[in-house]
Amino acid sequence: MSESTTENTSPASAASPVVLEAWFDLQCPDCFEALADVRALRAAYGDRLDIQLRHFPLAKHKHAYAAAQAAEEAFAQGQGWAYTEALLARTAELGDRGEPVLLAVATELGLDAEEFDTALIDGRHLLTVDADEAEGKAVKVTGTPTYVIGGERLDGGQSQDGLRARITEIADRLLGA
Repeated sequence: MSESTTENTSPASAASPVVLEAWFDLQCPDCFEALADVRALRAAYGDRLDIQLRHFPLAKHKHAYAAAQAAEEAFAQGQGWAYTEALLARTAELGDRGEPVLLAVATELGLDAEEFDTALIDGRHLLTVDADEAEGKAVKVTGTPTYVIGGERLDGGQSQDGLRARITEIADRLLGA
């Protein structure tokens, strides 16, 4: 009996991915630079590492809060990371032009731009962004990008040097690699 219980639970626990929370401000040029690490980690771990975008819009970026809501709408439409990456590639333009950039990126990706506009007006994603921001403050996120993996916070706001190696070290340990 205990053998069958072990057999039934081992594959499930082995299949559980390690969660990497990536706290980003979508108007932050450093977060754009961090995408290289995110892509490399995705390539190295595939489904064994669940990289979750968490929002931490900084007050110094006046369009970051709206950008976070737009990203949530992109996730609702099934293209959250594609939208996030495309938007981060245009941080300077977002700073200059504001919310029209949010809709332009949605249109370029073939998303429903009217629904994006409606989502920004009706605030349907406000609670998600506010909850992320509050949780970020609770885990002492002060700048972006910041990562949380295995209960450890890694701050990339000052320097991203060595972060990918540290994340890899923690992920390997948690995955038993």
